[in-house]
Amino acid sequence: MKTVLVAALWMICSAAAPAAPVPEDSRIPVDIRRTTFVVRDIDKSLPLYRDALGLKVIYDELIGGGTAADGERKPPTIRLVLLRANDTFIGALGLMQRLDIPPQPEPKFGKAMPGQTIVVMNIADLDERFAAIEAAPNVKVATRPTPIEYPAPGGQGKIPVLFSAIWDADGNFIELNKLLGSAAGMDKPADAAADTRPKDAKELRERLQ
Repeated sequence: MKTVLVAALWMICSAAAPAAPVPEDSRIPVDIRRTTFVVRDIDKSLPLYRDALGLKVIYDELIGGGTAADGERKPPTIRLVLLRANDTFIGALGLMQRLDIPPQPEPKFGKAMPGQTIVVMNIADLDERFAAIEAAPNVKVATRPTPIEYPAPGGQGKIPVLFSAIWDADGNFIELNKLLGSAAGMDKPADAAADTRPKDAKELRERLQ
């Protein structure tokens, strides 16, 4: 029973501060709502984004088409799928498939270059979830979960991250990270007290004895 209690308390103590909007006086009238990938085949993309990552499909529709002036039916030209994680307004992912173009060349898996995109996702359970991500069809692993450190803004310390990276079915480079400290831009208040949380489960257990 005590072991279970220690584990539960450790999860609470080690949780990173939740994301939140910036203060009212720092806001601008712009939000980054969605990133949309133009993909070869949405059905090859969903096993990663919907099934392995657990994003929720909130929109899946055929767009375009209709009836021409001569009465002939025109087929849809686009399929658009939207997925979300934890926010109903920002941070959505779109998958768009053009239905009226010829088959495209196979993707290339390499370092992202100018004109290409890197999408970064924070995965709180990366340690456990990565096996499902790696096993998803059409996924190519670039880096398995590895602890790294980024320099904090202004050289004020380090930002520890459990880093991993993959290419999806279309060669899009996706960073899948687990933030282990405070993210850039999430500054502590000037009068914030020193962090007294136990550094690991062993230290927490010793404090409880």
